[in-house]
Amino acid sequence: MIASLRGTLAHVGLDRAVIEVGGVGFLVHTTPATAAALRLGAEAALATSLVVREDSLTLYGFASPAERDMFETVQTVTGIGPRLALAMLSVLPPDQLRAAVASNDLATLTKVPGVGRKGAERIVLELRDKLGPADAPAGPSLTTSVAGRDQVVEALVGLGWSVKAATDAVESVAARADAPTAVTTLLRAALRELGGR
Repeated sequence: MIASLRGTLAHVGLDRAVIEVGGVGFLVHTTPATAAALRLGAEAALATSLVVREDSLTLYGFASPAERDMFETVQTVTGIGPRLALAMLSVLPPDQLRAAVASNDLATLTKVPGVGRKGAERIVLELRDKLGPADAPAGPSLTTSVAGRDQVVEALVGLGWSVKAATDAVESVAARADAPTAVTTLLRAALRELGGR
């Protein structure tokens, strides 16, 4: 996984940039706002998300880790892929998207090209619990974000548990009212859960 890039900006377009790192130019798809903040020839640093498909590897870049986390969380909604997730962040910054979901503001969500009323309803339904209240700190809670849970599942599999056992333990711990808020705490709680089985 390529989590971030730092290098010289070799090219910038409306929604993409090429960042040269160690002599290799990485094409990164961005929101127009992120692309506009980059300066040709200057050092650029972006939080990134690598999307792997059968026929392609596509890198998406963001001004902050919170924006990248929102991009990854939005893709957990049925029918939303990376292009639509990037379109959502092009129209709505993470805080506005969180507020729209928390307040069931379908009108704001349908401003995103490709999102109709039914799509907006599905986004609210599937993201409400993952994003938390609108006044929460930037970035989804690690215990409710897919990225945070996946990190813990991956660590447990690395320690020898099966994917199913690891996933069941993480989901069980995360579903509790007093669920831990940090990845390390969630990992410890999941280990206790697995140890008690």
